[in-house]
Amino acid sequence: MITVHHLENSRSQRILWMLEELGLSYEIKRYARDPKTMLAPPELKAVHPLGKSPVIEDHDVEGGRVVAETGAIVEYLVDKADGRLGAPAKRADALRYRFWLHYAEGSMMPPLLLKLVLARIPVMGKIALKRIQPMIDVHLDYVEAELSKRPWFAGDQMTAADIMMSFPLEAARSRAGLDESRPATIAWLGKVHARPAYQAGLQKGGPYAYAYAYA
Repeated sequence: MITVHHLENSRSQRILWMLEELGLSYEIKRYARDPKTMLAPPELKAVHPLGKSPVIEDHDVEGGRVVAETGAIVEYLVDKADGRLGAPAKRADALRYRFWLHYAEGSMMPPLLLKLVLARIPVMGKIALKRIQPMIDVHLDYVEAELSKRPWFAGDQMTAADIMMSFPLEAARSRAGLDESRPATIAWLGKVHARPAYQAGLQKGGPYAYAYAYA
């Protein structure tokens, strides 16, 4: 059994989706954001010193094991499931898999997060739109070009790379200019949201505003 320490409207929704895809048993411990700061509650620090979500506890390991960081959790679950949703057999597809697995948080999320933070500051909102949106557009154009070549990020089959990419693209759909002018990306989001495992994870996870950003 795996315990997912799940924060509402957060990256941890991806972990619920992945667990549903893999068919692994899990339970959810939910946390609500502070309504004023929108930060995670201090209770999460009792699970991991950083006090952030997602964090999982694997009770199948003797003594238990705590794993933090979305990418690390995703790779841990791939290993636990004997490679399912992991790197494809073809070399080119495997290289794409690794790239997108790390690109999601390493390259695409930083400008999205920066725009979100600055947009909350009245004076900085216009600067965010003018200076940061062009940076985001570079990423969105790149993603669109790649998804125009293949149905999923690594190749012909869905992998954990697609799970990692879901959060930044849902965020971009919600607040950063992703629209029907990039049809391949919108179609990819539609396929993601139609998956039964995605819907099951969403139902169990509770509030997640980005799930409806594509509608």
